[in-house]
Amino acid sequence: LKNHLFLQETCVVLLIKGLLLSLWEVDMAFSSLLFASAVAETFTVDKMLRILNMSIPVKLLINNKNLPLLVDCTANSNTCNKYGVSGYPTLKIFRDGEESGTYDGPRTADGIVSHLKKQAGPASVALGSLADFEKFIGDKDASVVGFFRDASGDAHSEFMKAANNLRDNYRFAHTSEEQLVQKYEEDGEGVVLFRPSRLANKFEESTVKYTEDKITSAKIKKFIQENIFGICPHMTEDNKDLIQGKDLLVAYYDVDYEKNAKGSNYWRNRVMMIAKKFLDAGHKLSFAVASRKTFGHELSEFGLDNSVGEAPVVAIRTAKGDKYVMQEEFSRDGKALERFLQDYFDGNLKKYLKSEPVPENNDGPVKVVVAENFDEIVNAEDKDVLIEFYAPWCGHCKNLEPKYKELGEKLSKDPNIVIAKMDATANDVPSPYEVRGFPTIYFAPAGKKQSPKKYEGGREVSDFISYLKREATSTPVLQEEDKAKKSKKKAKEDL
Repeated sequence: LKNHLFLQETCVVLLIKGLLLSLWEVDMAFSSLLFASAVAETFTVDKMLRILNMSIPVKLLINNKNLPLLVDCTANSNTCNKYGVSGYPTLKIFRDGEESGTYDGPRTADGIVSHLKKQAGPASVALGSLADFEKFIGDKDASVVGFFRDASGDAHSEFMKAANNLRDNYRFAHTSEEQLVQKYEEDGEGVVLFRPSRLANKFEESTVKYTEDKITSAKIKKFIQENIFGICPHMTEDNKDLIQGKDLLVAYYDVDYEKNAKGSNYWRNRVMMIAKKFLDAGHKLSFAVASRKTFGHELSEFGLDNSVGEAPVVAIRTAKGDKYVMQEEFSRDGKALERFLQDYFDGNLKKYLKSEPVPENNDGPVKVVVAENFDEIVNAEDKDVLIEFYAPWCGHCKNLEPKYKELGEKLSKDPNIVIAKMDATANDVPSPYEVRGFPTIYFAPAGKKQSPKKYEGGREVSDFISYLKREATSTPVLQEEDKAKKSKKKAKEDL
């Protein structure tokens, strides 16, 4: 270990050839892990530590300068292009010398450590005793356990296949311990999902059995996805990607299952009571509760205050990105939530739109777009529009600004092309645009506003002009060309 890393003070996290592991979790598999794993793609050591947002003192010094931990993509573009790295920082995981995926989880120490522990350990944990079993299902996250009297059968093989395929998102264990098999699967083989005990409630069972006639990896996946969270899960940084992305109502309040489980469940039970009523009536909507502190950034996207009152604040975001906010205060009897949901399903709610004020003067070479004038400028059917989505704090955006302005000036006389920009941190970005990094640039051609093209070219003025000459619906009119034509005409007149 000392040959690879020099650790000072309290080091809770190890960064080893692209893998982050808790120091206390390193076991006899360490040597195999160290030499079989490869490189994480990111910017620099400083950047890496900064994005981890450590709440604990960590000092990490790389003693061996030839150890391929980090790749500076500005100096090693071939490596980064080979592995499809287009944004920074990007973390990639390699297993046995082959890329096994990109880390897309939370950019926190706990999130990265949790993910890498799953990658480093077995896909499914073998449980050899009742004590092992109780400890495993007592975790804060749900558990999927396979019970197999015959560990050499097809059912066991399919379960292990499912565990390996789904290890990034779910916890798996298996056992052939007769006492456990007899208790949970008298027939000798089966799969049971155990939800966390802290989320136990009277509206649903905490234990769900796999009921298909045959055990296959595909059916296990479907079973887990349909049952893992129940009616109303606790959304966290670790599981949000599995919960979001569908029509979802979230109640935000002071959720804290470590310090105040009773208080956390008090409001959750009221959400579940109303949610179950609508779900039983056949309505389609997912539900979750979340910490207003952890997800304060989401509250700001809904225009909500994350520090007012004890009661939850409630909002809905649909799979299409439409947002609805519950204006009435959450009542302890759940009636306010019930009215909000009824209005939602009846189509009586007004969508919430996060937008800066429309500029009073918008005559500059680069048009300023906000959510409220997006349709007017970007979706104008007779205009080709190149739009930059930026963030005020983004260094790359600041570097681009003078070049983008120059581009706008060169095309300022063109009646058919608009150069525009929008602060994506202060305005809702409409579908089908996707902004996952800054700057993100799209070209919305005239007559094809529902099929914008993401710009992937260079960021020099000449690059943009070449692109527009190729993609624009009419030949771009450049100011300098316009001047050249006028001077040529004047020269002829003088003759």
